[in-house]
Amino acid sequence: MSQSKTRLEVRDLVTIGVFGVIYFVCMFAVGMMGVVPILYLFYPTVFGVVGGPIVLLFMAKVQKPWALVIFGMITPIIMFLFGHTLLVPGVALVTMLVAEGIRRIGKYRSLRYNMLAYVVMATILCSSLLQMLVMKERYLELTEAEMGREYTEALKQLISVRNMGFVYLGAVLGGTVGAFLGRKLLRKHFEKAGIV
Repeated sequence: MSQSKTRLEVRDLVTIGVFGVIYFVCMFAVGMMGVVPILYLFYPTVFGVVGGPIVLLFMAKVQKPWALVIFGMITPIIMFLFGHTLLVPGVALVTMLVAEGIRRIGKYRSLRYNMLAYVVMATILCSSLLQMLVMKERYLELTEAEMGREYTEALKQLISVRNMGFVYLGAVLGGTVGAFLGRKLLRKHFEKAGIV
């Protein structure tokens, strides 16, 4: 790739913004299942499936370095602005750099590596629950202010190191299903974009 073909342009940034908004809206809609505390544990799994086609289509449209990192950081930054702790964007940045590295190995045009990059990206939402283990008091304070004491106490009983492991495993499984679903639904787009 020449430098001009690898540099992000205004239209790429617009595409990142549009897809970022779509991704966030879908994440928020799926996140409504979290009003029932036990279902909050399955939130990353379910959204891993839903988000697959969105992110894979985005990767087909913008095959340039750092596009995925910028796209992937939009939601965590919004979450932080809405009251989540710094852990969310911090974990997201590390996760997105790993996903970017995977995508780079595939030269941004490998469907296999793009799918793997998405599976890694799908674990970002786990940081929402990870806050309860790493920054417990702060997270409980924020949750109680937003959802009430009863909800907070119910969620508190569910969060443990073991359950957090299941949450991450679920996110990987959901991301894998989402990646394959995206591949199936968007095959024509991949062929048109020259992704194999």
